[in-house]
Order: sequence, then structure tokens, then C-alpha cells
Amino acid sequence: MISGGDPGRNDSYRKLGVKLEEKLQRMKALAVLAKKLKEPRRCLACGTTVNMGRRRYCSVECRQRLRQKLDMRCGLLQALNARYATFYFSEHTIIMDILPWGQRDIYSFLYPRSAGKSPGEDFGRMADILGETWWDEQRRTKKRHFATLHVLDNAVRNRVTMLDVKPHIMQMPDLNPATLVYLDIDKSSLNSEELSKIVRNAYRRQVKIHHPDLGGDAEMFRKIYNAYEELLNWADNPSFIRRRGFPDKWFYEGGKDRWFQPTPLTRQGQ
Repeated sequence: MISGGDPGRNDSYRKLGVKLEEKLQRMKALAVLAKKLKEPRRCLACGTTVNMGRRRYCSVECRQRLRQKLDMRCGLLQALNARYATFYFSEHTIIMDILPWGQRDIYSFLYPRSAGKSPGEDFGRMADILGETWWDEQRRTKKRHFATLHVLDNAVRNRVTMLDVKPHIMQMPDLNPATLVYLDIDKSSLNSEELSKIVRNAYRRQVKIHHPDLGGDAEMFRKIYNAYEELLNWADNPSFIRRRGFPDKWFYEGGKDRWFQPTPLTRQGQ
């Protein structure tokens, strides 16, 4: 802290210190983001990083196999009175979080990954163990409620918020993603108040490159022009598709008794 001397100069030093601190925080945030961007994309069904590129699943069949494993164990979630549940996994562990009806506590079941087994296969084994535990207690007490409490007592109670297991309301622009590609516009620009201006400037840049009179490809220029019109219309009257989900977790909804795959969308309001 600088004291004495010219008050105006001291105030300038303080403002400079605040600006430097803000810049440092931004640099740290960018460093974290850069690290995440360098991490290889993993399949949301099996976890492989091989030949993933920008895809979320290594294959349609892989995603379907995991969904089948999850759907086959919906009876267990009904027995545990689950209002919501999520399933996700790391390199070493699979995790299922459950929020029972009428409760605020989150119950987490963890199971170690097995060598050579997929997350879906490990989930099936974990669900079988929990199901056998439930049935043994139900036969012993003749009470379904006691069997449910017995299984839940074997879970880890988390202090996480309900939003960690209750699916978020999410939304995405009701817009063909290719429009952004053809005009070379970043998705973040859709939130700009000057989107129409951004679209027109982007179109002018693309015209200079792809117009047939300037040596460009006529088919590509047609796609660019169609994208320009679509995005300009959307900027005047934006519309969104609303869904619920998580970007990296499968979630179960008790009211519908089914699992839903991860939804890589923007949370509402962002």
C-alpha cells in the first residue's frame, strides 16, 4: 500500500492495481480454458478418445448399447423411488446419483471400472448387486420401504445441490448450425445485440472470397447466400428449442421412467 504523497497519484496506483488484478484473473481463466480445450474429447458412452474428433460418441452403436444397459435397469430406480438420477463415469469409476421423491439428499453409488469392460457393462454389474441387495432385504422384512432404505444406506450422501441431479432447462437456437460455418461466424455472436451488423459484415467478407465473378464456386456462394438470409431473419426474430439435460451426464426422470442422453446445449439465460 502506498501512503502519503499526491492523493491523485495514489488513486491512480490503486486503479492500476485493480486493472492488473482483473487482467491476471482473466489470464488464469483463459489458461484453464486452454487446458480444457487441449484435453481429448471422450466418447460419452464408452470413454474412448480414439478418432473422436468433434464427435460426442465413437459410434451410434456404442451409444445405443449404453442406453440399452441403462434402460434395462429402470426397475431398480423405481424400487429406489428415484425422482431423478444421473449416470456418468471417469477413467476409474462409474457413478450413479439418485434424488428420491420427497427428499433433498443426493445418494451416490460408486463402482470401480473393470479392465476390458465398458461403462455400460460395469453399470449393469453394479445395478445387479444393488438389485440383489434390495430383494434380499425385501424377503427378510417383507417390506419394500425397508428394502429401499437399506440400499440407500449403502450410498454416499452428498452435499451437492439438487441442480447436480435435477436436469437443467436448456435451450439452443432454432437455427441450422451450418449457417455459422458458411459465414464464418462464432456461435457466441448469436448473443450480440449487433448480430445483424455482424452477419452483414461476415457476408461481405465471404462475397469477396467466394463470389463466382471473383473466381469463386457458384454452389458454395449459393449456400453462403442462403445462410446469410436465414441468419439475418433469425437475428430479427430469434427462436429457440428448449430441452432439459446435462452436457456430460445421462439422466433419468422418474415421472417418465426413462433415461435421456447428454444434451450439449446452453443453459437457459446464458
